Amino acid sequence: MIRFGPAGIPLSCKGRTLQDGIEDVHNLSLNALEVQMVRPSAYTRPPEDEEVGLTLKDISEDFVIEILRDDEFICDPDEPIEEDDDLFYMPSSVTDTFGELFTVGRMAKRLDVNLSIHTPYYMDLGSNNDMTELCLNSIRHAGIILNAMGGDIVVTSAGIYDGSMPEEEVDDNIVNNLAFIVDWWKDNNIKPRLGIEVTGQQDVFGSLDQVLNLCDALEGAVVPVVNFAHHHARTGGTLLDVDDFLNILETVEPYSNGRIHTAFTGVDYNENGERRQMPIKKGDMRFDPLAEALIEMKPDATVISTSPLLEHDAMYMKIIYERALVKKVSRDMKERKKAEAAAAAAAAGE
Repeated sequence: MIRFGPAGIPLSCKGRTLQDGIEDVHNLSLNALEVQMVRPSAYTRPPEDEEVGLTLKDISEDFVIEILRDDEFICDPDEPIEEDDDLFYMPSSVTDTFGELFTVGRMAKRLDVNLSIHTPYYMDLGSNNDMTELCLNSIRHAGIILNAMGGDIVVTSAGIYDGSMPEEEVDDNIVNNLAFIVDWWKDNNIKPRLGIEVTGQQDVFGSLDQVLNLCDALEGAVVPVVNFAHHHARTGGTLLDVDDFLNILETVEPYSNGRIHTAFTGVDYNENGERRQMPIKKGDMRFDPLAEALIEMKPDATVISTSPLLEHDAMYMKIIYERALVKKVSRDMKERKKAEAAAAAAAAGE
């Protein structure tokens, strides 16, 4: 199955809550939504008297995402809060309270909208500084949030090369920090996959080869996320025909646990990589060859529109894909009828 959807609440959506966005995606005949996680500020506070004995799902005042107990974070949504705990909360998140995430998840499943979440776009897992700790928390929190919603995949980039240390050291730090996240993921029974995104600029970790090497280093605990615009920009405009896209899909499929997660948009780029994202029709990378590659390969895949036009281009891609699929079915039927007629004529001649 091929799913299409926007990166964020549709621009045309009258309401701005996540529930509104999911319903709007469904009404637009789309079936995927990537939740955008802005850089969250997180703080600690003691529990109110009436919150003692409640769980994270029960708190109605703040978005409390973790319990801090004896210098350890607890994210089990069914763990009762104790009097001496501290609560780790976010003044702004994807819903008003943690408990709402479960309602959102049930709604998404009922409407057949596949949910993913994208961590903040600036990530630095390579420097091992204060920002790195914030980035690690952002990935953990994205996992907790999407796990509560029963979603599919957390998408993140990994790090930058700012010249402050050798690239090899940055790479090693990224592997080690993601290994920590992977262990935490398993220890806390986080169900969504952890996806590492192909990035669009030369000074950012995330070429396709780097992402696949990372998947190998972490022994399949993370999966690649193919942002076609990023790859196209990073490689100087190499995605032109069906085989170009097919090669990418066939390369990442063995790493993807049966479900390929991708993003697509138009892109403006130079020798350093991506400059800005554009509507699909304004870029030099066309969607038609990718549609044909998807039809030929028949993977289970999601295509997220990161276009400035969001749902408009998600719908555009779906239409292009469906038209190409109808044409292929029509061609196959004609060829089958010709083959049957030829076989009947040969039999009659005998």
